[in-house]
Amino acid sequence: MMDFLHSYHIINYILIVGLSMLITLIAIPSILHVARARHLYDDLGHFRKQHDHGIPRLGGVAIFISFTITILLFSYMDKSFTISYLLISAIIMFAMGLKDDLSGVHSSTKFFIQFIVSLILVVLGNIRLTSMYGVFGISDLPYVVSVILSILIILLIVNAFNLIDGIDGLAGITGIIANGSFAAMFIYMHHYQLAIISLAMVGAIAGFLKFNITPAKLFMGDTGSLLIGLISVVMAIKLIELNKFSAINSPELYSVPALTVAILIVPIFDTLRVFFIRITSGVSPFTADRNHIHHRMLKLGFTHLQTTIVLAFVNLLMIGIALIFNTVGNYVLILSIFMICLAFNWAITFLIRSREREGVALRNLFV
Repeated sequence: MMDFLHSYHIINYILIVGLSMLITLIAIPSILHVARARHLYDDLGHFRKQHDHGIPRLGGVAIFISFTITILLFSYMDKSFTISYLLISAIIMFAMGLKDDLSGVHSSTKFFIQFIVSLILVVLGNIRLTSMYGVFGISDLPYVVSVILSILIILLIVNAFNLIDGIDGLAGITGIIANGSFAAMFIYMHHYQLAIISLAMVGAIAGFLKFNITPAKLFMGDTGSLLIGLISVVMAIKLIELNKFSAINSPELYSVPALTVAILIVPIFDTLRVFFIRITSGVSPFTADRNHIHHRMLKLGFTHLQTTIVLAFVNLLMIGIALIFNTVGNYVLILSIFMICLAFNWAITFLIRSREREGVALRNLFV
């Protein structure tokens, strides 16, 4: 009987990923046709753009359609998770992202809508962190502090995925790694409803990547990156909460907050890094620039695909470290993960400065 149930779940997971991918693949050609017919292209004039020709940025529409249809077909009632609040939040985020991709949305309006979405998830959906799990010596959190912290984390991760969507394939690959990892953890813990949500997102992104890997024919736009960030942070919070220590609950996974940081380390580290640099430079943390880690790797001569592969490898390495050393505790693990990322960033800085010095030396030779 157990073998039958195991086989049933495996087939079910394959169907979820396969159907989600198929819906995306079917939807995208029509989206490309409409985008070209209506001249709905990316803004070529923006200084951060990496392409010299118009590319539609409505890939997120296909991701949203595929994800929504798949979870509605395969999800079921689960007392530990109310999917309606997730869907409501996803629809609101989709509408705002689509408006931004088509005609633009003011940053204050964008932030306000993201805040409303976060409130829906945290207050109505009760999707929130209730403890710091020993990080910085803090354990259980008062309700108000829990709500504020959870909203801030949701806003951070949602925008972090939006910020790393700067080169072909990076946000998509990062989304697959994150949601694939969450799905594996939920399956291990027998939380199948949450695994279905993560797998639906994996399939939707995988179908999109066929059109987004260099040379890109389509971008996901804010519609896609904000949705991926939203689903990823909800799954992250649920994973942490399900492994909370309590008098009646013994966690199935250890050091889960550190593991979650490792799973989301690429968008988290890049966002915190650029925000720190902008603030210390006296400019707004939301000022656009070309100082993201993927931009800096392009300066070194890496292609879009090579940069994406390197950052995906770093992401997987951090996850592996968090899993292998899960017994050392959250504080030490999180600190170690960030120190490794800082070392990686310093190596890029060293190489960039070395190349700049070589360039100056060559110019001086011919003066």
